[in-house]
Amino acid sequence: MARNITSRQQDYSQWYLDVIKVAELADYAPVRGCMVIRPTGYSVWEEIQQVFDRAFKETGHVNAYFPVLIPNSFLEKEAEHVEGFSPECAVVTHAGGEELEEPLVVRPTSETVIGHMYSKWIQSWRDLPLLINQWANVMRWEKRPRLFLRTSEFLWQEGHTAHASKEEAIEETERMLEVYRRIMTDYLALPVVPGVKSEGERFPGAEETYTTETMMSDMKALQAGTSHFLGQNFSKAFNIQFQNKEEAMEYAWTTSWGVSTRLIGAVIMTHSDDDGLILPPRIAPTKVALLSISKDETMATGPLLSKAKELAGKIESVIGARTVAVDDQFHMRPGDRFFYHLQKGVPLRLELGEKEFEKGTVRAVRRDTGEKIDLPWDGIETKVNDLLETIQEDLLNKARSFREVNTHEVSDLDGFKKTLEKKGGFIKAYFAGTKEDEKAIKEATGATVRCFPLEDKDTRGKCFFTGKDDARMAIFAKSY
Repeated sequence: MARNITSRQQDYSQWYLDVIKVAELADYAPVRGCMVIRPTGYSVWEEIQQVFDRAFKETGHVNAYFPVLIPNSFLEKEAEHVEGFSPECAVVTHAGGEELEEPLVVRPTSETVIGHMYSKWIQSWRDLPLLINQWANVMRWEKRPRLFLRTSEFLWQEGHTAHASKEEAIEETERMLEVYRRIMTDYLALPVVPGVKSEGERFPGAEETYTTETMMSDMKALQAGTSHFLGQNFSKAFNIQFQNKEEAMEYAWTTSWGVSTRLIGAVIMTHSDDDGLILPPRIAPTKVALLSISKDETMATGPLLSKAKELAGKIESVIGARTVAVDDQFHMRPGDRFFYHLQKGVPLRLELGEKEFEKGTVRAVRRDTGEKIDLPWDGIETKVNDLLETIQEDLLNKARSFREVNTHEVSDLDGFKKTLEKKGGFIKAYFAGTKEDEKAIKEATGATVRCFPLEDKDTRGKCFFTGKDDARMAIFAKSY
């Protein structure tokens, strides 16, 4: 039976949690701030993971694994890094019934331990570039948790690379940002804005942080992924040196970049509706649900079900194995069977009743629009694949249009405040302020600098806050 979902207009936060609950994506763990990712949610993560992992390997990266426990002294070697992460760290002080000689930090991120290992592995320019990624969990103690968006433990990938030159490292940072942008856009249907973080929002210890920012359906921003140019900061802290071609010693240039299970939250809040989850077809584990329906149980479980299985095989030959669910929940009423798949975000439902059976068709129902289309059995695999691609494209276009409609440009602080209060969304304004200015704006409005968009990198104007000339265009928003 269908379960109720709070409407977005009534209570957006509760709507988000209700969607997660009815879709059986995740649940709260017994440890405060942590979550259990249920099989449905984990299968979505696997789809996302596989797409990213393939892209990483295509760009020359290899996977490895590093320990979850990091010596506390490692974090203290890079001052800005430890300052940025200390409040979030979980620390192990006892093990094996004894107090440890040195406390161990449950990794909030792995720059330090990987820097230590790179200092052992890198000796010569021939060892560079070193391009490693790891799929792992991290711990950042969260006081105000929200499933997928902010939990104390979450899953992610973190790429860590070392290079012989600054130019090569910056190229790597930008390359991975583009990988993120492409996959988020093409597979998750998230129209992200690539940009550079402000000084106040930069990753602790980085020289430059690149980001992909996206707008949720409540018009708040979400940081979908980041790519960091670390310069030589961690190399100097961990003595990652190599002998160059001129036989002189120099420090390597390093990068790091990561996306996490937060992306599932982004997909939920970008595409879903008051009926439940909506998944873009390219990352939906089950892309099609095929239901045989008849008041005559013998007909439903016999010829109709047999034909449904036959059609499912044809469709899977084009869209992929195990992507079509043949529904045999005949103990449920048809309406409840429909809603079961609808709430789980299955992009396309195919209904095969007696009328359709006689006509040699199936009734296709789109999850995103509810549109109904009769498809003939002949060539159904191609027609379903085309329809799924249309759904994918429409979800992206809808999200992009929503962002564009809710992006506003202002030129002064008064206009900034009024626009944010009355309209919300993304506020574009020229900005040339300091970290202190960023803090003042956040305290006054609740908005932060999300990024300086790369598409506007060559445009300059007068800062809306300080009045300085030659300011860069920035995007401000309230955010998750």
